[in-house]
Amino acid sequence: MMSRSVSVNTVDSIRDRKRFVDFQYDLYRGNPHWIPPLRRDVYKSLNRRKNAFFDHGDIRLFLAKDASGRIVGRIAGIINGMHLQKYDDSNGFFGFFETIDDFDVARALLDAVRDWLRLTGMKGVRGPTNPTMNDTAGLLVNGFDREPSVLMPYNASFYEDFLERYGFQRAMTMWAYYIHKKYVDTGKLRRGAEIVKKRNPGLKLRNIDMRRFAEESKTILHIYNDAWSRNWGHVPMTEPEFAQLAKEMKQIIDPRIVYILEDNGRPVAFSISIPNINQLLKRVNDGRLVPLGLPKMLAYANFGGLYEVRTPLMGILRECQGRGLDAILNLAIIEEGPIHGYDASEMSWVLDSNKVLRNALESFGAVVDKEYAMMEMHFAE
Repeated sequence: MMSRSVSVNTVDSIRDRKRFVDFQYDLYRGNPHWIPPLRRDVYKSLNRRKNAFFDHGDIRLFLAKDASGRIVGRIAGIINGMHLQKYDDSNGFFGFFETIDDFDVARALLDAVRDWLRLTGMKGVRGPTNPTMNDTAGLLVNGFDREPSVLMPYNASFYEDFLERYGFQRAMTMWAYYIHKKYVDTGKLRRGAEIVKKRNPGLKLRNIDMRRFAEESKTILHIYNDAWSRNWGHVPMTEPEFAQLAKEMKQIIDPRIVYILEDNGRPVAFSISIPNINQLLKRVNDGRLVPLGLPKMLAYANFGGLYEVRTPLMGILRECQGRGLDAILNLAIIEEGPIHGYDASEMSWVLDSNKVLRNALESFGAVVDKEYAMMEMHFAE
């Protein structure tokens, strides 16, 4: 596949897989706002033996090279079996998209994914997802001068233009809301939460029990898949996928800010906030923990370098939605976070179509900090 002096080939060797992973670090080196992900995590996401996604999905990696053999871009074509099972819409995905500032390179990469997806029977493509909507997903379209929160994407500002020139359109807008204890109207939120408690006297908020972590994780998965089932783009997590995610999060979660809300002893809602370790990862050279990355992270953390959290997951059983239970969960992280050293939080991402949550967040002082988009296009017949 050629576009002028650009050639695109599939990644078939260990050497090319390394070049695929390395390219992102080379591309953003020197950018003060990009936080390098840990290389081991990137490799794991692409490993068929270590990523439960491959139980139902497939990924094809592509590298773009110029006439001299220099790597100038990368992309992945993705088949998400759980998405196809739920929607039956013949939509494939693209992800891990990175390119130099050259539309010819972007076009050649996107051509490669389009051609591969067509061969698999797909009729359209959506993305970016790395590799799913439940992983790092979305295209940053506003907020390039600020650092991304943990497990949130960062990309060059010209990507949206390149995708639109190719034929993509925005399928959904997502927002990252920033909440700081100094600017939040906790009084209003507290009053709302108290009203909800009076109307529902059986409600009890508790922290996750780490001694029963596996059982608690299954409870959260059940609520999540039910709560999000009607949300745009939602794809249910399989038990192996969630077990993998839970295992990874267990290494960094602070159980004091992970909540399960019970109604007469029955779990009906949850909220997971995780320390924004990107505040530490920016001290890690080139995404490598050894030999110096880990000591730098620990030293920075000990001197107050970790003071934010991100709330990536919150869910309320569908039958319990509309009762204001989110007020109790939001109040808990806003009031208790600072007690444990977290003065600010990011709730991300929030779908543009989720007007109820957006209005609730804005009503007590949360502000939009970054804007993301999911892009899609249908293939011409």
